[in-house]
Amino acid sequence: MQFSEILAQISAAAEQTIELPEGWGQGRALFGGLTAAIAWQHAHLGASSEQHLRALTVSFVAPVQPGTATLKRRILREGKNVTQIAVDIVQAGEVVLAALASYGRSRPSRVRVVDLPNAHVPPREQGPAFPPIDILPEFTSHFDYRVSLGGLPFTGNASREFGGWMRFRAEQQPMTIGLLLGMVDAWPPAVLPHLTAPAPASSLTWTIEFPEPLDNQLNSHDWWQYAAYIDYANEGYGHTHAHIWDAAGNLVAISRQTVTVFG
Repeated sequence: MQFSEILAQISAAAEQTIELPEGWGQGRALFGGLTAAIAWQHAHLGASSEQHLRALTVSFVAPVQPGTATLKRRILREGKNVTQIAVDIVQAGEVVLAALASYGRSRPSRVRVVDLPNAHVPPREQGPAFPPIDILPEFTSHFDYRVSLGGLPFTGNASREFGGWMRFRAEQQPMTIGLLLGMVDAWPPAVLPHLTAPAPASSLTWTIEFPEPLDNQLNSHDWWQYAAYIDYANEGYGHTHAHIWDAAGNLVAISRQTVTVFG
């Protein structure tokens, strides 16, 4: 089942039940980028078209499993300029994912700081794809990667930067925030290249911000640039931030994650 087909199941109802498919596994859970995108889609259908998503914060509370899930949306506050929307994904009576989507209307301001970080990702021709090996999570088969910053996971590369180029392998749709969430979270945690042997790792929390409305003239099969940086990592946790640009070098998102690593 394609990523966009999964999101298309979601309606505008504040509470609804959907079926989460097989084929998107990530260890003992469903791919976090998919579940975050489901939460965003549910929030977005309750937001005003005059307000744009400014930030999405996701807490991965417990492993989300294929099968039946209930989506619950609450509008915490709806104002003229800003709306805050909470979404829970519930399975077996327990919250397995909690998200907060913050929408805001554009308005005039005397504060203007628009110098954006420039893309510095080396050309994708300089980076290898992920090798076709059994330890890769199931969901990675839906994406193309070229690792041109840092090194491949589990190679002992101690660089604090990690990233390269990414796109959906078969999905060819106008780009949405939901599809972008899938691509961004498709990258392994930036701490994994530091290891020399496979070890589990996963996102604990994720906040992603959008400086400007996403250009939906772009396509999910286009190449996108990703550069993550390790701010700090110790005692089984890593704190990273990342920038995401389109192929032309326009900044589209700023991401921050707290990750757990068991190695």
